[in-house]
Amino acid sequence: MIGGLRKASLCMLLGASTLGILSAGAASANAATVEQLEAQMQAMQAQMRAMQQQINQAKSDAAAAKGSNGENIDLKVKWKGAPQLSSADGKFKFKVSGRVFVDYNGINQDQSITGEPDINGVELRVARIGVAGVLYYNWKYRFDVAFGGTEANIQYAYIAYDFGMWESLVGVDKVANSLEQMTSSRFITFMERAAFTEAFALDRQIGAGVHGGGDMWSLQAGYYGSKPGDQETWFDDQTAGAVRATVAPINTDTTVVHLGASYRHRNAGTLKDTGSAELFRYRTHGADLHLADRFVFTPRVGESDDMFVLEGALVFKSLSVQGEYAQLETNIPMTIANPNPTYDGWYVDASWFLTGEMRNYEASKGKFGRVKVKNPVWGGSGGWGALQIAGRYDVIDLSDAAGGITAGGIETCTDCGKQSTWLFGVNWWTTDHTVLKLQLSQSEISGPGVNNGADITGVGLRAQIDW
Repeated sequence: MIGGLRKASLCMLLGASTLGILSAGAASANAATVEQLEAQMQAMQAQMRAMQQQINQAKSDAAAAKGSNGENIDLKVKWKGAPQLSSADGKFKFKVSGRVFVDYNGINQDQSITGEPDINGVELRVARIGVAGVLYYNWKYRFDVAFGGTEANIQYAYIAYDFGMWESLVGVDKVANSLEQMTSSRFITFMERAAFTEAFALDRQIGAGVHGGGDMWSLQAGYYGSKPGDQETWFDDQTAGAVRATVAPINTDTTVVHLGASYRHRNAGTLKDTGSAELFRYRTHGADLHLADRFVFTPRVGESDDMFVLEGALVFKSLSVQGEYAQLETNIPMTIANPNPTYDGWYVDASWFLTGEMRNYEASKGKFGRVKVKNPVWGGSGGWGALQIAGRYDVIDLSDAAGGITAGGIETCTDCGKQSTWLFGVNWWTTDHTVLKLQLSQSEISGPGVNNGADITGVGLRAQIDW
């Protein structure tokens, strides 16, 4: 390109010289004065200087459009907590993401009834890194790994094809179970999800699915096998099929109404070690804190189960109300002498931003996303961040047919009780990507289990960052 510019420069200079000669000849033939000739020469010199400036600018633009190796630069960079790299035409995209949650749990476990001592400890609850991107406009990928203790667990590892409003994917992904489960742990209101999601819901499995959504709706469906890392333990893989649909009849800048429902069926797999099925069990932590012991749980009794979930949420400016109800029907082997039990769980919570923020709803995915802090806290900003207060009542009931689970070598269901939990939380969102959480909670254990009458109380603190 620079060689062409040089040729263009010479041509323009020669043209200008020729024009000058002709003009001078015409002026002489007409007996022009010396002053007229000088004026014409000055005008030509000004034109030549202007053309030279244009040539120099074109050379500068060409040099700026080339890298140090002479290749054209085709790169756009955005910052959203972390750099997002993409080609200028959107053909390729790439981003690195991650999160770190550091927790403190102090828990009184009512040792006189439960026999379990109190807990006072810290935990690296989440440490995760991942990459995601786009290849050739439509092909997407994501790979996330979480670290805990000495192990690394795959959270996402999938390939997807984007059709526009729909996308299909294959690999490790979330099973579509409920609003709490589909909302990222970065954006849930409390430190932990509701108790029924721990007891009933599947988290991430290997499978294939299809996702779709628009301004007022979403749909997710998939068929899944085992968890990543468990493949070598099965003769016959455990399987699950799930579908979830949501609708947002109102979705404006100030008001959101969310309604949804989901269904999941799964079958237990056959273990290589024993040649028999690894039956499902259902359990949850006390006080909705991760370091607490489990005081309501079943033995392994389910060879298959069906879960139904109804979900709803209302957001009006800074106020948010959310709730879900889940019912799980368990099918047990014929060797266990009791009817198939039905378990259930539900919660309702409310939160309010004292500083005027609003929960960010993503209708096309049927879930909540990142909070947009109006006055973030950082050096020199003078901002106070976003302050959110919240409360939740959370119930899980595993007491149905508890006394009958005794036959076929299955342990007696001595802890299949009911847990009811009150929670109060204060969240200080210092920026869009950082938050400090305080949670106070109390669980009451009731029902036929040995922990009947126990009160589990706890306080939780979390420092959280993601990018």
